[in-house]
Amino acid sequence: MQSTRDTPAEGGRLHPWPVRIMHWVNAMVMLVMITSGWGIYDDDVIIRGLHFNQWFRLGAWAAPSLQWHFAGMWLLVFNGLAYLGYGLATGRFRERLLPIRPRELVQTVIDTLHLRISHADLTVYNAVQKLLYIVVILAGVSQVVTGLAIWKPVQFSGLVALLGGFQTARVIHFAGMSVIVGFLAVHVALALLVPQTLWAMLTGGPRVRSRFARMAET
Repeated sequence: MQSTRDTPAEGGRLHPWPVRIMHWVNAMVMLVMITSGWGIYDDDVIIRGLHFNQWFRLGAWAAPSLQWHFAGMWLLVFNGLAYLGYGLATGRFRERLLPIRPRELVQTVIDTLHLRISHADLTVYNAVQKLLYIVVILAGVSQVVTGLAIWKPVQFSGLVALLGGFQTARVIHFAGMSVIVGFLAVHVALALLVPQTLWAMLTGGPRVRSRFARMAET
């Protein structure tokens, strides 16, 4: 009888189907939220002289942009809660995003600046990827919180006060959007440079051993 230790134990795909669905839903919704947000922003700019061209805005003016923004908001919240719940319940966040070692972070940045981008093993995130994913998740949570304060400043007056006032909430919301746009730009660029990562998110990627198989090997 072959022992468990000698039995090849492969689990599911690197990106299970719930992750792939939530990823692409989030990509679509974020595009709606960002471009409609630019339409809202142009009605009352934060940075003087900074406007977004109509080509990049969803909605001809503030009112239709707000309608798109509110429609996307609910889908973003529900999809985001599902993603966070799935990542925490399955241990996916802990397994894929931790730990982040400073030495690995510095080395990854140096390698990237020298255009030494290696992604032979899709099952492992480098330190920069881990950090970027954590930052964008926190930025997404921040967007929901500041968005509520901007949407209902009277009903959420305590939250508005905690954020430093309505205008400060707008500035934080704008900063969070900038972080997410920056992440998306890097994310898309890396996906084009390493196309197998994009293919993996479409098909599920390679099979990985289950946590139970790894525990049996220890």
